[in-house]
Amino acid sequence: MTERESARGPDQRKQDVLDHLEKDEDLWVSTASADGVPCMVPLSFVRDRDTLLLATRRTNPTAVNVTPSGQVRAALGHTRDVVLIEGTAEIVEGADLPTDSGDAFAEKLGWDPRGRPSWVYLRITPHTVKAWREVNELAGRELMHAGTWLV
Repeated sequence: MTERESARGPDQRKQDVLDHLEKDEDLWVSTASADGVPCMVPLSFVRDRDTLLLATRRTNPTAVNVTPSGQVRAALGHTRDVVLIEGTAEIVEGADLPTDSGDAFAEKLGWDPRGRPSWVYLRITPHTVKAWREVNELAGRELMHAGTWLV
C-alpha cells in the first residue's frame, strides 16, 4: 500500500486485526524487568476468549518479567501493516488452563505444552489495540481503548 491509496475505514481495520489474530501464528511480545531492562521475543499464540494465549518456559525473561506488573506489548504484522496491542498478562499453569483453551492452542500451533513442568502459559488481556499501514491511517489507528472496541 502506498500513501496515495485511501485509508481503510475503522470497520475494515478492525476486521483486518481480527483476521491477523485468527490466522497469524506468532507475534512479538515486549516486557521489561523490574529494573527496566527490555525484552522482546517472538512467541506463538492463539486468540482465546478475547485474550491472547501464549506459552514460554517459566524461567525465560518474558515469563519472569510478567510477574511484577503484568504490563506487556505485543505486535503483529510487518512495518507496513502494524497491529500493536497493549495489555496485562498473567501466568497460567497448564493444570489450571481450561481444557478447550489448551486444545485450541495445540490444534492451531501443532504442539502442546501442557504437562511440561518447565512451561507456563501467558494470557494477555488487551486494553489498547492500534492498527495502521501508512501515514494516512495514523489519525484513526486506535481501535480499542480501556478494553473496549471503539468500532
